[in-house]
Amino acid sequence: MLWKRLAVGVLAGLEKILNRALGVVGAIVGAQLPEFMQQYRQQLVARLDEARRLLANFAQVAHQAGLSLEQYLARLAGNPDPVASQTGRVIRNLSQRVDDLAAAELAWSNASGWTRPFAFGRHFDREIARSTWSVFRPAVPTTMEGVIYAGGGLALALVVYHFLIKGLLRVYFRRDSVKLGDPAGRQ
Repeated sequence: MLWKRLAVGVLAGLEKILNRALGVVGAIVGAQLPEFMQQYRQQLVARLDEARRLLANFAQVAHQAGLSLEQYLARLAGNPDPVASQTGRVIRNLSQRVDDLAAAELAWSNASGWTRPFAFGRHFDREIARSTWSVFRPAVPTTMEGVIYAGGGLALALVVYHFLIKGLLRVYFRRDSVKLGDPAGRQ
């Protein structure tokens, strides 16, 4: 039948267009990962600098009282006034945050282009990622790293397309042809 051959030809053409379009989208998205990680790192460093500045202010208060920061925190923790003890917990949490952010920054600083995604994953912070995403500006990376990520995105998109989407479509159309009275599932 002419209409059936025409429909199959149109579907084959659409499949090729979809295949290429998904490959391009995968490459574009993959190329954005290094840019997102770079903007994430800027957010991380800014937060680390701010947290260190705040902690230095508390250390200065402790120094003016003739105490180390640890002694100051111990005094606050032992204070029966709930406001003072809560302030001590906030400062201790801030100190821990400085340590966590500093460890993440150190991991980033020591990471190569190949190990950076692992450092990113190991020290991933949802709050920083959410903040980065809210101000993220796509860019066209012109580095070898950007090209490699674009190639990885292209490959991943094509794998997803060929093994997931195309496979699901085959199953759907086979099932549909069986419903139409073709017990062998031929089209």
